[in-house]
Amino acid sequence: MRPKLLVLVTGTGTDVGKTWVAAEILRRLSALGWTVSARKPAQSYAREDVVTDADILAAATGETATEVCPPGRWYPVAMAPPMAAELLGLPTVLLGELEREVGSGWPLMPVDVGLIEGAGGVASPLATNGDIAELARILGTNLVIVVGQAELGAINSLRLCHDVLSPLRVVVYLNRFDKDNELHVRVYDWLTRHDGFVVTTEVQVLVDLMVAEIAT
Repeated sequence: MRPKLLVLVTGTGTDVGKTWVAAEILRRLSALGWTVSARKPAQSYAREDVVTDADILAAATGETATEVCPPGRWYPVAMAPPMAAELLGLPTVLLGELEREVGSGWPLMPVDVGLIEGAGGVASPLATNGDIAELARILGTNLVIVVGQAELGAINSLRLCHDVLSPLRVVVYLNRFDKDNELHVRVYDWLTRHDGFVVTTEVQVLVDLMVAEIAT
């Protein structure tokens, strides 16, 4: 059954902290008494990795890793899922199939928040014929959290992410933000004051925003 609130966590690229942010949100919501579930439509990883994104998300929700990401969508090659599938000689990854798997994969009992985590960046190929932004639009996601870092190039990356995600509702989370770093402060100020983006540097703000949505 579709969750009451459907949230996508994506990012400006790899290694920006998407999985950590997603898991922390889930843990905090659960601690507040809200029911949560997570889905990773497809994941690729280095063969030697002991813990995958699906494992981390599952630990935060109490689900199994194969409930979070179907066994057929685990690709032990560190590249975009459709590229990994091609290299491994596996069936082509199609957006419509991912839509059906995510849409029908939620728990039978309704949950308050269903969180979907993408692979790579906003426009990274998730399927041969689409990316996570297209999947989010098809699924009717209520909120998109874009994780980035307040480093050189952040404004360009986050503007492009906003464009790709239109017309979805977007909140930017600046991970590893340092209030004593002049560049970090100026990036935050530009995104909020000049571009008018909704930006936060605190996970709790994201949690409070979701709680307000659920409670309405």
